Amino acid sequence: MILVIDCGNTDTVLGIYQGRTQKHIWRMPSSDALNQQTWSYRIASEFLEARVKNTDIKKIVLSSVVPDLTAKIAAALRQLTDQPLIIVNAEVYDQLNIEVVNKIEIGADLVANAVAAYDYFKQKCVVVDFGTALTFTSILDNGQLAGVAIAPGLKTAVKSLLQHTAQLPQVPLEVPKSALGKNTIQAIQAGVTMGYTGMVRYLVERIKAELGANTKVIATGGLVEVLEDLDGVFDEKNRQLTLEGLVLIGEQVEDSFG
Repeated sequence: MILVIDCGNTDTVLGIYQGRTQKHIWRMPSSDALNQQTWSYRIASEFLEARVKNTDIKKIVLSSVVPDLTAKIAAALRQLTDQPLIIVNAEVYDQLNIEVVNKIEIGADLVANAVAAYDYFKQKCVVVDFGTALTFTSILDNGQLAGVAIAPGLKTAVKSLLQHTAQLPQVPLEVPKSALGKNTIQAIQAGVTMGYTGMVRYLVERIKAELGANTKVIATGGLVEVLEDLDGVFDEKNRQLTLEGLVLIGEQVEDSFG
């Protein structure tokens, strides 16, 4: 079995795969206040509840966009098992099925998305990831990563609005029936969800105009189901695309890294 971990700004998602088949998945907050020992305990507790033995794990792949957590989680994993640990970073990119041009700046999660999407489509494509940030990662026919567009994610936009505006209520991320909000909550829902629907449509159209109309589009991320009117924009939806990309990276990268 392979253990893959996607450490994001909001959540850390762990998955165990047998080959390319998902066996278990866990999601926990990405708290940098927790020390190595606590992370080790949390992961071990999830293993115990799922009846997974440490010895079942034969390889680990870690992707993190939170530098303060990378070392803590890596140390926690090494405490649990002595199996190979691959940390997704610039050192491993040359071994992947895609070509990463700007190796220092790009997030490891975006690389994992690109690896999985290109393996699936085997042609030019774009990954729309609905996470803490809303990202559009484009890949060319030859596997070269063409570029990325980044905007604040849905929850990030709402949170920012609430933090900087007095006396606004908490707002659930739901698409209202009308663009004409009759109260504050509906007004924010309309502005954010419908506004982001338009932004996603426009950016996908603009990317296709640059790459070609036959560019495939795949959506992923924890908030992928929020914007209901976008189904026709995507060729595929796969909420676990990042984890699947990490599994593929585990297959492609030599164990000597990490």
